[in-house]
Amino acid sequence: MKYKPILIVAGEPNSIFLEIFFKSLKKKIKSPLILVASFNLVKLQMQKLKIKKKIKLLDKKKFTNNKLNNKFINLIDIDYNPKKAFEKITSKSNSYIKKSFDVSFNIIKEKKVSKFINGPINKKTFLNKNYLGITEYISKKFNIRKNAMLIYNKNLSVCPVTTHLPLKSVSKKINKKNIILKVKLIDEFYKKKIRKKPKIAILGLNPHCESIDRFNEDEKIIQPTVKYLKKHNFKVSGPYSADTIFLKNNRKKFDVILGMYHDQVLTPLKTLFEYDAINITLGLPFLRISPDHGPNEDMLGKNKSNPLSLIKAITFLDKN
Repeated sequence: MKYKPILIVAGEPNSIFLEIFFKSLKKKIKSPLILVASFNLVKLQMQKLKIKKKIKLLDKKKFTNNKLNNKFINLIDIDYNPKKAFEKITSKSNSYIKKSFDVSFNIIKEKKVSKFINGPINKKTFLNKNYLGITEYISKKFNIRKNAMLIYNKNLSVCPVTTHLPLKSVSKKINKKNIILKVKLIDEFYKKKIRKKPKIAILGLNPHCESIDRFNEDEKIIQPTVKYLKKHNFKVSGPYSADTIFLKNNRKKFDVILGMYHDQVLTPLKTLFEYDAINITLGLPFLRISPDHGPNEDMLGKNKSNPLSLIKAITFLDKN
């Protein structure tokens, strides 16, 4: 059986990503890994972290998948000349990150690769105010308007209806259309990749699904949407109160918990599983995953970062 390659963009150069990438190479992966990063940066960080592995440079336009294996670091070099292995995160690396993504997207569009992982970026410096997050950035590059951010664990996954919005803006985006879209994307993904129809719990927006305001989103929007989805054969129920849904006897009834905003579902999931989760963008014409962590400047060069989330991302794509 021939395994399709996994394309990996290192992302922010001053992050822990290359460290955990080097650590993940110890796992037996059948799919060839192709790293998109600066050769100079990779060499500097390998020296700093005392990593010994041969690098095989690939031509971004001419490489073929036939002779690739993981005996080497298969590298597509992106021009970047750091003065040292780790520096402070600034906007100076923006052009390098953008070029890394652009090269990768071209490879995907040429149908050479359909499995993609990106390392973390700094939202403030790279995305600025143009995009809510990297999910939206990648979706825009492929003209995809309908997407969802699924934080996946085989025991329990979560999906926020809104992603990186300020809390004061969340209620404006809670509507029937957005909730239905997320449920449909989750249902399609689980049936296609996990081979099951998921049981989805839908959370309320307000504490205990109650509100002292005249307009209660849980009663006026979420509850009718749940009824609509049930009538259309989706395995959904709710709205549930967010403060109790993650209790053991409650969460074990579901495959996915759909929350109304980012921290409502990501905070408890990360508390439960820590690094044992991956971020999957639903709705793209290819599989895109990122490890569920940021650049983590405080840990740069210490060689103590946990590679589990990246390993989970790679192994998931290796099996799909």
